[in-house]
Amino acid sequence: MRSDQSAAIVDEIERARAQEYALLAVLLAGPPDADLLGRLANLKTEASLLGAAHAALARAAATADCERLSREYFDLFIGVGRGELVPYGSYYLAGSLHASTLARLRADLATLGLSRAERCREPEDHAALLCEVMAGLVDRRFDTPSGADRSMFEKHLAPWIGRFFADLQTAKNANFYRCVAVVGREFVAIENEAFRLADEDNASSTEQRNDKRNEQPAAFGAAT
Repeated sequence: MRSDQSAAIVDEIERARAQEYALLAVLLAGPPDADLLGRLANLKTEASLLGAAHAALARAAATADCERLSREYFDLFIGVGRGELVPYGSYYLAGSLHASTLARLRADLATLGLSRAERCREPEDHAALLCEVMAGLVDRRFDTPSGADRSMFEKHLAPWIGRFFADLQTAKNANFYRCVAVVGREFVAIENEAFRLADEDNASSTEQRNDKRNEQPAAFGAAT
C-alpha cells in the first residue's frame, strides 16, 4: 500500500474518532434540540457494535420529544440538589468534587496550552468537557504534541469514563440517554483496544529490530 493511501486511512480514522468525541461532548453538555435530533435520526451506521449503538441512537432520536429530553437530562445530571448521576472525573476517582484529580487535570491542560472558557461554569473534569478536549486533540485543532490525545485519554478518561457510561446505561431516569451511554461505552472500548494493539505492534517492531541486530556479524572477535 502506498504511503499516501496509508495516510488517507489514518486521517479517516482520526476524523471518525474526533467526530465521535464531539458527538458525546454535545450530548453530555445538554439536551439535544430539534435540529440535532433531526441529524441524529439520520446517523450513518455500519455492521459493528458501535454501528448498532448508532442505529439505536438514531431510532431514539427519531421519536424523541425535546421537552421530555430536557426533563430527562435535568433528572440525570442536575436534579434538585443533585442529579441521579455525577458526571465528573473527581467524583468517580476520589468520591468528591474538586479533588486533587481535578488539579492534576488542570495542570496537564495548562501544559498543553489549554484552559476552560470563561463562559463555561462546569469544572474541567465534566464528561462533556473532557470529550470536547479529546475531539480537539484528535483532530489537531489544538496545537499540541503528537500523542497528546492518548496521554489525556489514559490519564484522565480511561480510569473512570467507562464506569460513568455503565451507570448511565442503567440509570432509572435514562431513556434516550441509555442509547447515548451505549455509544459511549462501545467507543471507549474501541479506544482502549486500539491503544493496547498499538503497544503490541510497537513491542513486536522493537523485538524484530533486536533480532536483526543479533543476526549481524560481530565487528570485533575475542582476542586470542
